[in-house]
Amino acid sequence: MLKIMAENKTAYITGGTKGIGFGIAKILLENGISVAFSGRKREDVMKAEEDLKQYSDNVLGIVSDVRSLESEQEAIKYILEKFGRLDYVIANAGLGIFKPVDELTAEEWNNMIETNLTGVFYTLKASVEELKKTEGYYITISSLAGANFFENGTGYNASKFGVVGFTQAVMIDLRKYNIKSTVIMPGSVATHFNGNIPSEKDNWKIQPEDMGNLILDILKMNSRVLPSKIEFRATKPAK
Repeated sequence: MLKIMAENKTAYITGGTKGIGFGIAKILLENGISVAFSGRKREDVMKAEEDLKQYSDNVLGIVSDVRSLESEQEAIKYILEKFGRLDYVIANAGLGIFKPVDELTAEEWNNMIETNLTGVFYTLKASVEELKKTEGYYITISSLAGANFFENGTGYNASKFGVVGFTQAVMIDLRKYNIKSTVIMPGSVATHFNGNIPSEKDNWKIQPEDMGNLILDILKMNSRVLPSKIEFRATKPAK
C-alpha cells in the first residue's frame, strides 16, 4: 500500500468538475487520498461529486470562484471541517479565449488573468498556512502555452507564462517550510476546453487520467526530490 494512502492525506483541486481536474480527482480517490474540489456552478459541482463517489466516499464538492480570495478562504474552511487537514493543493482552474490582440476585449483579458493567474495566487494565499502545518505540496497546471507563444494567444500566453514564473518563485519562497511546489505544463489534453467535445478523435491526446497519474507519481516521489517544472505532451502529434 502506498505511504500516501496510509497517512490519510487530503487534496484540494480547483476546477474539478470536469476535464483535467476531474481526472486528477478520480485517480487520487482511487489511491486512497481524500479529495475536495471546486467549481463555479452548483449544478456542475453536485453532478461531479456524485460521479466521483463511485471511486470513494471521501470526496467533497465546493462551490467556489478562484477569482475571489474570500471564496477560496471559505473553501479551505469547508475542507478542514470535513477532513481536518490539507496536504495537497492543485490549482487547475483555467480559461482560454483566443483572439487577435486588437479584437480581444478588456473583459476577456481580465477574465483570463483573474482566473488563470490571480486565481492560482488566491488559492495558495487561502491554503498556505495549512500547507505549512502538513509540509504539503502546491501544484499548478499551466500549459505549454506558458513557454511557447502563438497567434491569437496574447491573453492566454500572458496568463500561462505568469503561472510558470509565479510557481517557480513560490517554490523558492516556500521550500524553507518543507512545502514543495511544481508547475505542470501539458500540451493537448482531451477535455471540454475551448468548446471541444471529447470523442475518439481525441484519443491521440493526453487524457485527464494521465494528468492524474502524473500527479500521483509526483506525490509518491522521495521528499528529497523536487520536479519543479514539468512539460507534459502527447507522444505523437495529431494526424
